[in-house]
Amino acid sequence: MFPHQRVIVRRGPESGLPIIVAIHSTTRGPAIGGCRMATYPDWRDGLADALRLSAAMTVKCALAGLPHGGGKTVIVIPPGTSEPARTAALHDAGTTIEELGGAYATGPDVGTGPDDMVVIGERTDHVFCRPVEAGGSGDSSPATAAGTVAALRALCEFRFGTPDLARRSFAVLGLGRVGRRVADLLAAANARVVASDLDESKRPHQDNIEWTDPDECLRKEVDVLVPAAMGGLLNPATIPTLRCKAIAGPANNQLDQEGAAKLLHDRGILWAPDAVVSAGGIIHATAVELRHKSPAEALTLVGAIGDTLRAILRAAAEAGIPPAEAATAQAATAQAATAQAVGR
Repeated sequence: MFPHQRVIVRRGPESGLPIIVAIHSTTRGPAIGGCRMATYPDWRDGLADALRLSAAMTVKCALAGLPHGGGKTVIVIPPGTSEPARTAALHDAGTTIEELGGAYATGPDVGTGPDDMVVIGERTDHVFCRPVEAGGSGDSSPATAAGTVAALRALCEFRFGTPDLARRSFAVLGLGRVGRRVADLLAAANARVVASDLDESKRPHQDNIEWTDPDECLRKEVDVLVPAAMGGLLNPATIPTLRCKAIAGPANNQLDQEGAAKLLHDRGILWAPDAVVSAGGIIHATAVELRHKSPAEALTLVGAIGDTLRAILRAAAEAGIPPAEAATAQAATAQAATAQAVGR
């Protein structure tokens, strides 16, 4: 959409580890985005991740109608990082965020959770999703999962004519905090669920979720594929092998390049933009912590993800374009309208 406003890359003074904070936009308001702690082949790969994810967060906020722009923190850690080093790195992230003076606030992401936000909070107040007992809105994964299921109902209604999940089959790829909740919610709705994760210890021990290996899960002949792990899953190598009819999941940056959306469209596979599907956590956190909504009111806002997705799918169908293009156009329009209003 446009270049990043600010990018900080530094060696953490307490941890000695690479700390990356990317602010993509503050046009609509302070930037928000999670803190990812992960191992990368090189710190530059972490930087690339921060740039992609922060830009996607701007789109996510615009589509959700939130008065925020996109940002991201990435902490690059080596395998086997000790707990003291991990704590020091979180402190470094908090210090960096504090220096931005409120232009950006963070929350949990891959590799971090609510307790880690408490640690970051020892250096800055600009942090979301601390445990409820620590004054935050708690774990964001239930809201992200609820928003994903709302999107799946909307997708099924658009693609198959009914939002009834019990009549559909799903392949959930990735059983982290969000993916496992999504699988459980689908199973509770009497859907046929196949699931997988690289970590065998996450295998569900219940009869209504079938376990398979990740490659088989990706290519399973199902109604809907649900990506719930790391991004870049949908690319020119994997798309020709897919046997699903539609795709919607909470994983961020599912498309590894812009052309992937057209490849899916040309194959007749309906893809729900992940910026819409995965927005439940941030919608819930900002509603509770910034706008002081009750948990019930916040969940109602999360449920509206279904309406947002329906509108995007209708606009895409009417224009004969991939949903990704319709979502990007809608986000750009919202961003431009805010910029014009601020300019006046």
